[in-house]
Amino acid sequence: MSEKTYEQLLESAYATIPEKVSGSGERFEIPKFDYFTEGTKTIIKNFSVVCEKIRRDKSILMKFLSKELAVPLEEQGERLILQRKITGDIINKKLEEFVNRFVICKECKKPDTHIQELGHGMKQLICEACGARNAIR
Repeated sequence: MSEKTYEQLLESAYATIPEKVSGSGERFEIPKFDYFTEGTKTIIKNFSVVCEKIRRDKSILMKFLSKELAVPLEEQGERLILQRKITGDIINKKLEEFVNRFVICKECKKPDTHIQELGHGMKQLICEACGARNAIR
């Protein structure tokens, strides 16, 4: 039985490690809406799942999408129905805007935040990681 040198053992260990791990390395990635169009309506199939991933109440995201897309919408179980044909690029871009404004901390760029009502229509985004507080509209 031959003795391997430290360098040989190290090289064989590096050879077994995969080149690149899938994903971007971030623990939080902005989710994407899974959608389809049916006639003149756009239906988002995974609306509830997306809300859970970004840790926000459905009503906040619904209000944002309704205003930004200028479209009436209704929740139907796990799904969200938009009363107009909208491309997936547009609705996913709006979701990304929402996450950047109402989920990601402005200071440390982490998604560990929650929204606190201050009264008189004022709201604050509070980061649980760094403690930063930012007013939001």
